[in-house]
Amino acid sequence: MTASMGAASRGARPNLGQRGGKRGGKRRRIHGSLPATLVAAGAARAAYALLTARPPGGDETWTRTNHRGEPLTLLEGPAVAAGVVAGAAIAPGTPARARAAAALAAAGAAAFGGYDDLAGSGDRRGFRGHLGALAHGELTTGAVKIGGIGATGLAAAAVLGGPPVDVVVNAGLVAGSANLLNLFDLRPGRAIKVALAAAALLGAAAPASAPADTAACAVAPAGAAAALLPEDLGERAMLGDAGANALGAALGAAAAARLPRGTRLALLAGIAGLTAASEVVSFTKVIERTPPLRWLDMLGRKRPRRPPASRPAAPRSPAHAEEPARPDGPTAGGSRSGSNGTTPAAAGNALRGARPRAPEGMPESSIGT
Repeated sequence: MTASMGAASRGARPNLGQRGGKRGGKRRRIHGSLPATLVAAGAARAAYALLTARPPGGDETWTRTNHRGEPLTLLEGPAVAAGVVAGAAIAPGTPARARAAAALAAAGAAAFGGYDDLAGSGDRRGFRGHLGALAHGELTTGAVKIGGIGATGLAAAAVLGGPPVDVVVNAGLVAGSANLLNLFDLRPGRAIKVALAAAALLGAAAPASAPADTAACAVAPAGAAAALLPEDLGERAMLGDAGANALGAALGAAAAARLPRGTRLALLAGIAGLTAASEVVSFTKVIERTPPLRWLDMLGRKRPRRPPASRPAAPRSPAHAEEPARPDGPTAGGSRSGSNGTTPAAAGNALRGARPRAPEGMPESSIGT
């Protein structure tokens, strides 16, 4: 009996047992996560201020057009990635392997996502488009990103360590999460809201066997994302591939460090299923048709513009009927303008060279990769 008790004690993790011990573990988890969250948020805000003050390559390099046709900047993405890396790197009490894996996953995904943001032409979309082009001998920036993020996931999983099956599963979690979160970056704040929800679940719903000192890896991405959520909701900036891929990869690394193998396998299957569904289903249409999801999606966003109501034409008198029509020409101010008061030249300059954020109703995979 004594031998069996000794074997049981050697095979089990230390059991806090009493309520005081459990509460102490929760306090240590919160105290360890808070500094990482604050550092991630502060680093993201500081990086965004620095980048927007002096954009590398100039403003035009980072300017894109959102779903309203309004210009915004992609600099939010590199700023969020910087915050995630900083928060993961200093997470107090977190094992060095978990910190290194999270920082590597975020940095690598941001680098390859940023490359696609700046160099991608947009001619090929989704896994099907990029891999189809590769089969015909054309190497797209999206294909480079797919391979690069896959390699990043494998490297991060190798840093975490474990049996070969865990390395493979964890690599899939990092790469799959990076791509999946990017599929939600189609409307202001949507991808960040998804990231915050995922971080909350990872931080609070982990099993009792999960190491408490890895919680900081789950909340650091949330801190960086929340810090720039006002910019995203205000339609002044967007994550782009760099930011969305970095957030997703960091959350995937946190899941790999915190969850047991069975849960990770189920999560990986869910990620693969959603990614496959995005090839044929528009997440935006599903959200628009589901009232609770639509409410969450619109929370904090600008309301859609309603087209002005058309007025019925007034009956024309015989005198008006005989009046010759005026030819189109300059207005009273001396320049021709559109219905919104913007000259065609100005409108062209505002939208020239910008890629749309997401055409309405298009399957998400045609935008996200």
